[in-house]
Amino acid sequence: MTTDHQDRTAVHIYTDQFMIAGEIAMYADNRLTDYIVGAHSFIAVTHAVVHDTNNQLLFKADFLNVQKSKIVIIVPAATVTPA
Repeated sequence: MTTDHQDRTAVHIYTDQFMIAGEIAMYADNRLTDYIVGAHSFIAVTHAVVHDTNNQLLFKADFLNVQKSKIVIIVPAATVTPA
C-alpha cells in the first residue's frame, strides 16, 4: 500500500526467464539498492508488463510479486537507454 511518503518508481527487472517493466513503491529519498536490500522475499510490482527472453509479450498485470532471489538485474527505467 502506498503512503504519502512513498513514490512510484518505474523499474525494469530481469530474471533468467522474464523481462518485467513496472512500478514499485519506494520512499522518495531511498536508493533502489537500499530498497532491494531491505525487501523481504518478494517485491510488489504494479502496472507490470512481462516479456520472455525473446522479447515476446507474455502478459500484463495490475499487480504481481517478483521473488527477490530470482532477480538478476533491476534498474530504474529512467536510466535505461535503448541500445
